Formats: sequence, C-alpha cells, structure tokens
Amino acid sequence: MSTSSVAAGTGQVVSHRVFTLPNLVSLIRLAGVPLFVYLLLVAHETIAALVVLAVGASTDWVDGQLARRLNQVTRLGQLLDPITDRAYIVVTVLALTVSGAVPWQLTAVLVAREAVLALSFPVLWHHGYQAPLQVHYLGKTATFVLMFSFPVLLLATVGGVVQAVALPVGWALALWGAALYWYAGVLYLIQAAQVVRAARRSLR
Repeated sequence: MSTSSVAAGTGQVVSHRVFTLPNLVSLIRLAGVPLFVYLLLVAHETIAALVVLAVGASTDWVDGQLARRLNQVTRLGQLLDPITDRAYIVVTVLALTVSGAVPWQLTAVLVAREAVLALSFPVLWHHGYQAPLQVHYLGKTATFVLMFSFPVLLLATVGGVVQAVALPVGWALALWGAALYWYAGVLYLIQAAQVVRAARRSLR
C-alpha cells in the first residue's frame, strides 16, 4: 500500500507519515492554545500568557517551511496547520473578549467568518472532496496579521505609555487583519464552489 500521494495541481508528494518534525511543531503550537487560555483566564498571568501567544503567533510559518524544506509534507500536517491557525484565532479572540482586552464585536466578526466557511465543509465532503482546500496566500497573510495583533492588544492592557502605543497599533493590525480574513474567506468559498461544480460536471 502506498504511503504517499501527489497533491493535485502542485506535483508535491504528500506522505501519510505521522511522526515528523513539522507535525511535532504543529502539535506544540496547538498545545499553546489551552496553555494561553489557562494563563490568561485562570492563573491571571498576563505576561506569561502574552509570551505564549507571541511565540505561537511568530512561529506560524515554521511548520510549513520545515515540511517543504525537509520534504515532509504530510496529510496530517495539511490538516493540523489550518486547525492550529483557526484555534489560535477563534480561541484567542474569545479569551481576550472574556478578559476584556477586546470587545465582542471583533469576536463576532471573526467567529462569523469561521461559521460561514464551516458550512462549506459538509457540501465538499458530500461531493467527494475530503482534502483541505488550497491555502491562499491572502489567508496566510490575514492569519499572520491577526495573530500578531492579539499579543499587541493584550500588551495594551498593561496601561500607561505602553497602552498609548500598543492600543492604536493593535487595532490597526486587527482591523486590517479582519478585513483580509473575510476577503480570503470569500476566495475560499469561490474555490469551494468551483470544486462542487467540477464534481457535478464529472457525474454528467
């Protein structure tokens, strides 16, 4: 039985291995999400939570780069990477809202985007498409900007001069990131619609 396949449209070999360095990095990043929530909302260790969030945000590109450079692109990694990114965005913004660092309106905008995209998954699966959609560079850019804005907004809760500088910078990044995030979401929906149309044509 083959343990690898070729990603459609890329020519890239996708392995079914589980234990790889990029996958380990993704799992470590994913483990940082509940750790951040615990530090911020339970232990009330804002600085420690800020460090965990900053490390998780700044290493967003590491697992993907390692996978490509080491020739260790895997099916698990293709699933873990977007799951980790979405967990950082959704869980982090919810925790920041509970802590009072960001208003609920920003959370609603980001969670609504995820809910809309989630509706496309059952449709894709119904048409036999179970692989993750091709990651768009705008989606990665939006994710990076948002994940960079969260530590800055959390830093603004320190107050004083730090708040005066961090708050406008954090909000500029958050608003820009949210706009890009929705735009990328629309592109993913268009991509999903194209996949569905192609699947329907193949059945004719």
